[in-house]
Amino acid sequence: MTATLFANATFHTLNQDQPQAEAILVEDGVIVAAGTTAQLRAHAPAGTKTVGLGNAVVIPGLTDAHIHTASLARSMHEVDLRQTRSLVEALAEVAAVKPRYREGEWILGGWWDFNAWEIPVQPDRATLDSLCPKNPVALTSADGHTVWANSQALQLLGITRTTPDPAGGEIVRNAHGDATGILRESAVYPVRKLAASGVSGNLADQLREAQQYLLSLGLTGVHDIDGADALEGYRHLRDENALALRVHKLLAQDDLEAAILGGIRTGKGDSWIRHGAVKIFADGAAGSHTCHMSEPFPGSTSYGMEVTAYPELLRLATRAATAGIAVAVHAIGDRANHLVLNALEDIKTITAQHNLRHRIEHVQFLKPADVPRLNTLGVVASMQPQHCPSDLPILGMVEGRDLASYAWRSLLDTGATVAFGSDSPVEVPNPFHGLHAAITRTTAKGEPDGGWEPQERITLEEALHAYCAAPAYASGEENIKGTLSPGKLADFAVLDTDIFAASPAELRETRVLMTVTGGSVRYRLED
Repeated sequence: MTATLFANATFHTLNQDQPQAEAILVEDGVIVAAGTTAQLRAHAPAGTKTVGLGNAVVIPGLTDAHIHTASLARSMHEVDLRQTRSLVEALAEVAAVKPRYREGEWILGGWWDFNAWEIPVQPDRATLDSLCPKNPVALTSADGHTVWANSQALQLLGITRTTPDPAGGEIVRNAHGDATGILRESAVYPVRKLAASGVSGNLADQLREAQQYLLSLGLTGVHDIDGADALEGYRHLRDENALALRVHKLLAQDDLEAAILGGIRTGKGDSWIRHGAVKIFADGAAGSHTCHMSEPFPGSTSYGMEVTAYPELLRLATRAATAGIAVAVHAIGDRANHLVLNALEDIKTITAQHNLRHRIEHVQFLKPADVPRLNTLGVVASMQPQHCPSDLPILGMVEGRDLASYAWRSLLDTGATVAFGSDSPVEVPNPFHGLHAAITRTTAKGEPDGGWEPQERITLEEALHAYCAAPAYASGEENIKGTLSPGKLADFAVLDTDIFAASPAELRETRVLMTVTGGSVRYRLED
């Protein structure tokens, strides 16, 4: 392979031994040297190709450490209710897309947020029945933990008046015992399986489109949280020599036994597709009031939902770790995080034997005493900074409680590894929005002034580390990814803004001019 010299730029390398460079020399997809353009040109092998970067700014390739790429890919072709601000607007959007569907076809998508509606009331099946009497409709909430379905969908899902609530889930019912059309937590699993069955189109083709979108945001890697269908989709792209993102693929809980029998272990794979941890749900979500808390929600007797009861959580963690598979446990509420840490402490001997790096996904609310336990146990905090400003309308639920909330600063101060992602399609997968949220803890409009709980703000360098080096550590690839250093993969993003000299508003609006993975240009902004 011909060597390539990427020259005439400001490279922020995140390499402590060489924080900045003017050029990098790449051979066979790997960085072989960093320095000035003149130095590297003088020592480049004959035939080296030069790519001038026009004095732009370059950072290491960004990795989204928690993203549902199959869901994102499908959502680009489904009903999108993110911008709706009332039930009336949501129904109008459904009515607008209905003509695209034949009678009897499933209408999926959603991402509605009743907390952001002018009148924050949960919808029901009757409103959808009136619009779509001949189509089954199942619309996922913004946090992904609730589904709003119509009567035909409930019927096809086998949900009747006598259907019991599944373990760790709820079929919401009215005073007469009839299903209202709202499904929560494990009760939404049949809808997720339905989406994965292919009713929304060819996933490989959709992933190809989503990949280009992610590359346009400077992302060179993802830690994918979706199911085995996403893995097959990415393998299909690789077989076509069309895979341009590094994929660290987590396992679904339902696939654990098959993975063990198939010899899958955390870390197996190559630099393009590598197996990760098994995802387990400890609780629900804040927006759906199903995260597991130590105190009940305001004005309620509910403490949230223990989606996986502790004995089963411990059994699954033990089973996975014994087989050499790390665990990535979804935990948002402080009680859920406490129990997960207890379980991981119980299996620490097995963890050490297999050199595993476990993760907690979200880690939104922690008891202060639990904050140092992540570092002590070597657990990665996989967090999504955009959730903080997005959740501002519901954060009254934790006011006055002794909690560490979205505690990036506190966790870093203990020495814990904090890896950032978006949870897309819950949030837009733009890492510059995440960087902005991490350093300001405000919305795009700068609200609240000074940031929510500003003591938990972090620096831009720390936030960038959480999008670059920390995900590489979480996936066991810190020796080949995360910084622009000799011997590491040539994955980087070329920006129109020097983010270290930019205001927070300018940081958020940063545009990506070029994205490179393996030394090849995969995306270029066309003016």
